[in-house]
Parts: sequence; structure tokens; C-alpha cells
Amino acid sequence: MLQEESQKRDIQNCPLTYAMNVISGKWRLPIIWALWKNDTLRYNELKRRIDGITNMMLSQVLKEMEIAGLIVRKQYLEIPPRVEYSLTQEGKDLVPSLEALARWGKHMQNR
Repeated sequence: MLQEESQKRDIQNCPLTYAMNVISGKWRLPIIWALWKNDTLRYNELKRRIDGITNMMLSQVLKEMEIAGLIVRKQYLEIPPRVEYSLTQEGKDLVPSLEALARWGKHMQNR
């Protein structure tokens, strides 16, 4: 039993496991990609670029990604209110790794 708890702690402390948990989920990668390609997007623009996502899910995932430090939400005090989303530097730093993972995935599909 003690060994199992030690293994759980090792997995939880693993940087790769942490990274995968931050980007896991159906919608996070499409959001990261849309923001990477467009630099800054307003909420409705982002929603249009992610086929099939609901307003509730987009709002929830954006909040989670903001807490995780992947995106920044900038609200302007205007009428009507304007909110823009963009990647943080940490979010931008993630993209080359995702591109490498995509290349690996393509290679594995074609073998």
C-alpha cells in the first residue's frame, strides 16, 4: 500500500503528467491553435472558429485555461463590453512542442 501511494505521488509530481493535464480535454488544443493562428480573438470570433463548442463549455474552458496561465483575458470598459483572448507567453511557448507532437502523430499515422 505504501508503495502505491509513493507511485501516485511520483506520477502527480511528473512534469510531463502535469503538462498533459494542463492541455488535456476536447477543446483546449483547438482553442490554443485558434489563438495561435489569430493572435487575439473576441469571444464570438473564437466560438465561430471552434466547431461544435457550446457557450457554456467555451466559457468554462477559457476560465480554466486562464487559471492555468495559458491565456489572458482582456476586458475593455466599453459599451457594449468587449473581451479579447490571447495566449500568454507560456501558451505561446507550448506551440512548438505541440507542432512537434503533431509531426510525430503524422509520422505514426503514415507508417
